[in-house]
Amino acid sequence: MFFNSIDFALFLPIVFGLYWFVFHKNLKAQNGLVVVASYFFYGWWDWRFLGLIFLSTLVDYWVGRGLATEKQKSKRQLLLWVSITVNLGLLGFFKYYDFFLDNFVSAFSLFGMEIQGSSLNLILPVGISFYTFQTLSYTIDVYKKKLEPTQDFVAFTAFVSFFPQLVAGPIERATHLLPQFYSRRNFQYTGAASGMRQILWGLFKKVVIADNCAHFVDEIFANAGAYSGSTLVLGAVLFAFQIYGDFSGYSDIAIGTARLFGFKLMRNFAFPYFSRDMAEFWRRWHISLSTWFRDYVYIPLGGSKHHRIRNVFIIFLVSGFWHGANWTFIVWGALHALFFLPLILTQNNRNHLNVAAPQQIWPGFKTVLQILLTFSLSTFAWIFFRADSLESALHFIGGIMSTSLFNTPEILPLPLFVLIGLFIAVEWLNREKEFALEFDPIKTPRWIRWGTYLVISYGVAAFFGKGTTFIYFQF
Repeated sequence: MFFNSIDFALFLPIVFGLYWFVFHKNLKAQNGLVVVASYFFYGWWDWRFLGLIFLSTLVDYWVGRGLATEKQKSKRQLLLWVSITVNLGLLGFFKYYDFFLDNFVSAFSLFGMEIQGSSLNLILPVGISFYTFQTLSYTIDVYKKKLEPTQDFVAFTAFVSFFPQLVAGPIERATHLLPQFYSRRNFQYTGAASGMRQILWGLFKKVVIADNCAHFVDEIFANAGAYSGSTLVLGAVLFAFQIYGDFSGYSDIAIGTARLFGFKLMRNFAFPYFSRDMAEFWRRWHISLSTWFRDYVYIPLGGSKHHRIRNVFIIFLVSGFWHGANWTFIVWGALHALFFLPLILTQNNRNHLNVAAPQQIWPGFKTVLQILLTFSLSTFAWIFFRADSLESALHFIGGIMSTSLFNTPEILPLPLFVLIGLFIAVEWLNREKEFALEFDPIKTPRWIRWGTYLVISYGVAAFFGKGTTFIYFQF
């Protein structure tokens, strides 16, 4: 079930009504409803994979219970490795089996040895990269004694399968989300209203910005050889806005939907295209994943104390590989590691911890140059992320480097440029807030607020149902 679908538009108010008007007096009943709704939501795509998420839930619940009573270090480590093996085993089998098999066969063929391998052509279960990391955060935190293991199987199942963020995040930590299932939730009008605004803005980013960019991006990347370098640059830039609108739009809808039910999810995007260097970009892009790798991989490897450069490269390569079983994603991660390296070597990776040009409408010239350079670097890396293969990516870049770079683009979607310009302006003016429609009802007149809601709603309605599925569903 997709957020940008009629199915979800019917599903959400039904669950909302049951949650607050039928089961509101019983916490366990509310949690049980969340489980049923979440499994229905996930099973709507393919019911056969419900067993995988239940298996992951059952294993980690059992491991957590075992860690609660086991005192011997070796046995505690064994329990932890059971969790890691099961979760990463499921992820590795469904996501990477064919990739490793194909590369294994290709490696032998280089030496003139032909071996046979049967690809399974597995269907990747939607969201498996997200919920396996979420359950792993639980067992690791319990193992490290940062979290008391739960005795409530229903609450734990609701935590793992919570439908707003089940399929594409944010990747929640057990220390943050799980305790929220233990406490009684009371309906808060202000929180629900804020959630609705965030849902509306997320739909705008997905339906109006991302899906309209997708039409031109698909055409340009599919026929790169037929277009001038200037058009290819345009395609790369439009993809940068497509993936941002698509993924951050999903996160906004997820976070806003969770607020309707009294839950607070972590922020996943913080206006990353206003970053002034790549370190700041990664503090603002896919925050739940970057902080997950920081806490569970980077710091255990030694963090900034031991082999810092090595650890940075490992994190970015693993992050690239997490996104997909293709060398394009690994190169994408390696490029970001290279972009990050000068900041590490000069110890400038924590220069920009605040928003750009705080409390100012117009940024300074230096800030503009920094933002444009950072955006250009990230857009260049996005070419590998979007391309089907390394060969296609290099061909695309080669086309950009040709003399046709200075030609007039064959594709000039002027109405889309206007939409993107307005989108950038709204996000820039609200960059110090959690999300762009987080209006202050006291400072902002009602006619401005409702006028904005109506215009955005009209845009969403005009393009609703005409776009594509969310990009990160494939990860």
